[in-house]
Amino acid sequence: MTTWASYIAGDLRARIRAGRELPKHLTLDHLSQQYNVSLTPVRIAVNELIREDFLRKRENGRLAINTEKIGVDGSGAKPSRPQPPKKHYNRIANDLVSLSLEGRSVFVREEDAAERYGISRAAVRQTFHRLVGVGILEHVPRRGWRLRPFRQKELDAFLEVREVLELKALDLAWPRLADDQLKALCDGNVLPKSPRGQPVVDNSLHAYLIEKADNPYISDFFERHGKYYEALFDWELADRDSAIETVRQHRAILEALLNRDRKAARKALVAHIRFNHPVLSVSGGLPEGKTTQMTCPSKGVLLK
Repeated sequence: MTTWASYIAGDLRARIRAGRELPKHLTLDHLSQQYNVSLTPVRIAVNELIREDFLRKRENGRLAINTEKIGVDGSGAKPSRPQPPKKHYNRIANDLVSLSLEGRSVFVREEDAAERYGISRAAVRQTFHRLVGVGILEHVPRRGWRLRPFRQKELDAFLEVREVLELKALDLAWPRLADDQLKALCDGNVLPKSPRGQPVVDNSLHAYLIEKADNPYISDFFERHGKYYEALFDWELADRDSAIETVRQHRAILEALLNRDRKAARKALVAHIRFNHPVLSVSGGLPEGKTTQMTCPSKGVLLK
């Protein structure tokens, strides 16, 4: 997996070789701001480029590009730059969901998260603010970021209300259903084509029914309370068997809707809501044998 250090080194190397889009300021702070990461991966990348003689350190300690390396490919073409690592938001969200499933209410430290993921504290803070909106974190003044612990009782209560409101949404949406849209949703849920293949899950069926229902109170419930559970359900789909079953259940609902069989559609929707979370419901949290990559000391969460 590409790290931020290897990405930064590869990106600067490609830019120097092509002789274009070179950084204006070669300081650790400037590069850290440019790539929106902490100083640690920048230092690693710079040291690698110094060893390869793409960068040189002057007597005064400042960095300089080795001009002999500029334009060495001779093409003058735009540099073929590497792709950055996977978005850190998804990694942090998935790790925090895993920690939430351990059922403990702990505080998460910005500085530890920045070090673990190799990004700046500003980027961590921005991500944490997004996770507050999802309901995974709570910002406590003068204390920091508190993780929301998973509670099986709360999930059960949410699913009870969700069932009532989604069935009502289906009934309200019924006269507004469009076959082309339903077919596109069905085509977006794909079973694996081989024993080792991965399924493709499209969860937008639920949002589609809520939108077509055009009831602001139903929409408000899911906007207020659904985001945290959406994050849990997305995490759960990393389990291949759960993802395959989700695809099958989605297609059963959508095929009933396409056939305009309301009774079958309602039955399939109820079964999907009640029985589609075996990883969460059976284990009451983390799947057996699965552990989070985080530990929880008394003063907060240390991201290893």
